[in-house]
Amino acid sequence: MHFPYQTGHEFPLFLAPMSGVSESPFRLLCRRFGADVVVSEFISAVGVARGLEHLLDDMRFEEAERPIGIQLYGADATVMARAAEMVTEACQPDFIDINFGCPVKKVVKNNGGSGCLKDLDLVDRIIRVVRTATHLPVTVKIRSGWDETQRDPVTIARRCRDAGAQAVTLHARTRTQMFSGAANWDEIARVVEALDIPVIGNGDITTPADVVAMRAHTRCAGVMIARGSFGNPWIFTQARDLMAGRPARPDPSPDERFATALEHARLALRLQGDTRKTALEFRKHFGWYTKGVAGASGLRERLFQIDSMQQAEAIFADYLARSAVEQAA
Repeated sequence: MHFPYQTGHEFPLFLAPMSGVSESPFRLLCRRFGADVVVSEFISAVGVARGLEHLLDDMRFEEAERPIGIQLYGADATVMARAAEMVTEACQPDFIDINFGCPVKKVVKNNGGSGCLKDLDLVDRIIRVVRTATHLPVTVKIRSGWDETQRDPVTIARRCRDAGAQAVTLHARTRTQMFSGAANWDEIARVVEALDIPVIGNGDITTPADVVAMRAHTRCAGVMIARGSFGNPWIFTQARDLMAGRPARPDPSPDERFATALEHARLALRLQGDTRKTALEFRKHFGWYTKGVAGASGLRERLFQIDSMQQAEAIFADYLARSAVEQAA
């Protein structure tokens, strides 16, 4: 089953659209470490239609990130169509993705994101008008339903397909589950069985082995990795190894982890500006990159106090120097 855009591999690995994480620096890094397709953070269609300047920054991407989708959310079909038209013209991504999955309160309170799942006629209308507004492929990301009483991913996915969606990503939880409980991979399998367009599986992919397991369990056309990528872009290359029948390359050493964290930080400085704000917002990434190393809690405590990337470099250098002394003793 073919995707409506180039993916690089027959079974592509996607970096999920995640607010405050799937920014251009991280997308670039994940592409280098084996992600086949990346998607922007979700973008407000209302904001795009109003021409809000900061959203242009959120949608900006480097050529090396392609194939990339720009993800839009909103609950007004006319506004969504206008935004899709503007994004197509201004950014020229490889596809437009519609967010029907975000569970965050500030989004769903206006019926955006997974809030749309309470009204499948609205979902249908949004997809149809976006398809007419852009020449680009249009894909959707959905959840299994709003809550347990409205949990029907096959019906939702079919409505999306019938309205013109050219690929569907299913995060197999309801909105009310948020990120709790387990994603129901059986539901992904049922949607794969029901649809004749690519279905991308999403939910509970935390290790490279999970990618292989989801593919075998669901027969999905690709896997989307979200929180499993936090501080861990290596998950893509390791998963690709396993799918090719090779042993997964080893987990990175602390030196490799810190070198990649600093490479990520330098990309952030180049693309987002060498400011205190960039450093403060990057603290969370440093926290994720240090997960699992010896003395991680003390290291994170120091990193969470930085207000410049130079301070982070010094902290990492000090940690490695101390480790070398301890190993030599």
